[in-house]
Amino acid sequence: MARKIIFMGTPLFAVPILKSLYQNGFPITNVYTQPPQRSQRGQRINKSPIQGISETLNIDFRCPKSLKNNVEEFEFLKNINADLAIVVAYGQIIPKEFLNLTKKGFINIHASILPSWRGAAPIQRSIMNLDSEIGISIMRINEKLDMGPVSNTYKIKLDQNLNAQEISEKLSFLAAEKILDEVDDILEDKSIFIDQDHSRATYAKKISKDEGQISWNDNAFKILGKINGLFPSPGAFFNFNGERYKILKAEVGNGVGKAGEVLTDNLEIACSENKSIKILEIQRQGKNVQKIGEFILGSQIKKGVVISNV
Repeated sequence: MARKIIFMGTPLFAVPILKSLYQNGFPITNVYTQPPQRSQRGQRINKSPIQGISETLNIDFRCPKSLKNNVEEFEFLKNINADLAIVVAYGQIIPKEFLNLTKKGFINIHASILPSWRGAAPIQRSIMNLDSEIGISIMRINEKLDMGPVSNTYKIKLDQNLNAQEISEKLSFLAAEKILDEVDDILEDKSIFIDQDHSRATYAKKISKDEGQISWNDNAFKILGKINGLFPSPGAFFNFNGERYKILKAEVGNGVGKAGEVLTDNLEIACSENKSIKILEIQRQGKNVQKIGEFILGSQIKKGVVISNV
């Protein structure tokens, strides 16, 4: 009898994983993804990246607003009688009653080294925490958030000069490679899932916009972690003369001065512990992103100015 696999995912992170499964002959029967979203001004309807690749690959997809108390989707999944469901950043909690609708259960590819950084924003939190390594965990889903047993974890060194978008891409391609053997082992009952050590758990809560505000009293490495961890959205920022400036790219320097003091004409700003932040790309509120050389030509933020933390 032919195998049947359900794939559930939404963002760009999930796309290489779905493509890898499809291109390597795994039988993706149906895809679940979040419904299209209206743009902020309502001018456009934006499909999820997974809906887009599903259409390209001609895979049937469904976009229910919610699975909770959804009898129609429960019956639909039940009738598929799938062997396995693979969940990658789907964006919805899978209700308990759904978890028994496939023969081998539901597995999740989570972008952290579990039990560290359970929750919504593991990559961002790991970068902001200045972790030395990051990875993906293959976990069997149970009714509690990211608390299921883990079969394998794959780790990479966390380069503090890379931003969340770049790290996400690395982890996505790592998962796209590793999931092939993982699925084979699960379908053949060769996988061993081991309970997490819940006493070591940390949580990656959803990012809020106000977390992006930079305090120049922090050390430079912590500030760089915020800049890279919150790229591209919501971004790390400071305020000057009533306007917001988002820093998109920076590096740590050795400049010394009062916290928040602009040390050079190239917008190097002093932090605590005798270090500084050298801004490389910046975006003034309502303006386009600029390289620092272009930005400083018309900027009022000059050497000697002290940028406050408010």
